[in-house]
Amino acid sequence: MRFLNEYIARKANREDGAKGRFWEGRFKTQALLDEGAVLACMAYVDLNPIRAGIAQTPEESEFTSVQQRLEQMTAQDNELSDQSLNPVNTASGVEEPPHPHAAIIANIKLKDYLQLIDWTGRQVREGKTGRIPPDLAPILERLNLDSAEWTETAQHFGKRFRLAAGHWERIKARALETGRNWLHGMGASRRIYQKPPVAG
Repeated sequence: MRFLNEYIARKANREDGAKGRFWEGRFKTQALLDEGAVLACMAYVDLNPIRAGIAQTPEESEFTSVQQRLEQMTAQDNELSDQSLNPVNTASGVEEPPHPHAAIIANIKLKDYLQLIDWTGRQVREGKTGRIPPDLAPILERLNLDSAEWTETAQHFGKRFRLAAGHWERIKARALETGRNWLHGMGASRRIYQKPPVAG
């Protein structure tokens, strides 16, 4: 990523006749240790254009997987809504071969994810009010996630988690694997995860 970022930055600066930093900061990477972490990271990325004020709705959010999923559903008369949430190639809009997180999110339906994104986006945008619709509760309950903390995590994922994201016991295990006693994000994880991690 460092080499790719440097190449893009140099090329863009040449095109613009500019010098200095092109990117806001160094790239960040976090290990996503369970399905709650994967889902929160997906929501964080899919809602970036809305948080930045570039788009007002997910369907207007250019270059996001949620926009591609919505376009696919519309093109197929909502036939995809009951299917599992599959990884999407946002460049082509075509589903790709097995993805590292495919098994983790396979038990989440596309329609459930889209409802969760819509609800989360309403919480994140200023001036919007809302509450969890009754049909959304099972998703958060199944993942043992606190709804209020979910909203904060989806809005500030990169600030809450640095090197790893997931249940705090998994973050602790990851810390020990890397020769540390603690990793940033354990406190936030204790607040969002209501129960012990599901085995697996």
